[in-house]
Amino acid sequence: MSRAWPILAGLILSGCMTLEQPPTPAPVDAGPRVSKAVAARNFLTVLRRVEPVAEAECRARMEVRNCDFNIVVDERAGQPPNAYQTLDKAGRPVIAFTTALLAEARNQDELAFIMGHEAAHHIRGHIPKTQQGAVAGAVVGGLLAKALGAGSAAIEQAQKLGGAVGARGYSKKYELQADQLGTIIAVRAGYDPVRGAAFFTRIPDPGNQFLGSHPPNAERIETVKRTVANM
Repeated sequence: MSRAWPILAGLILSGCMTLEQPPTPAPVDAGPRVSKAVAARNFLTVLRRVEPVAEAECRARMEVRNCDFNIVVDERAGQPPNAYQTLDKAGRPVIAFTTALLAEARNQDELAFIMGHEAAHHIRGHIPKTQQGAVAGAVVGGLLAKALGAGSAAIEQAQKLGGAVGARGYSKKYELQADQLGTIIAVRAGYDPVRGAAFFTRIPDPGNQFLGSHPPNAERIETVKRTVANM
């Protein structure tokens, strides 16, 4: 391994530390698990109410071009409880809920908050911003490696590390932005996002790790409560 690589990695990762953890949120009684039939009805009801609100918010902000959301169920077997936002080949925003998440959600408020959160990622342009961060990080990593006289293999490693840092550098910020806007969307659709955010009390807490993709659950719940209080 090039002797420049440990130095380079230290430069790219400089300033990394584990921050003080917010208190762990106490579990909230969100109700019992629901049947498949109820889960399906909840999803369709939330979809009808949240989608037009999210699209109106998207058009009002004018940060992205396409506000025609396609909200679908990811029926692939073995997928964990998850929801995600992506773009199709034509650039249309897609929000997908796995069947495991539909089964895990205890009420419509949870589904509405999650749907608003994923819509907010698109409205705030988080996918292109993350891609831009990855490209910029890769360039910086490569330039640092060259400046240290690294060989081609170390330069390639530096570009990959820089790209990862660049892509993840603002991910926690983006998650909190999506929580904030998702809260607004849920409220305007007639739901209670504070009750919806109780979902965070039932999932593993990622903590405040460097390069982690999500902030601590307690911080996310506090963001939701603060947003509602300020509305």
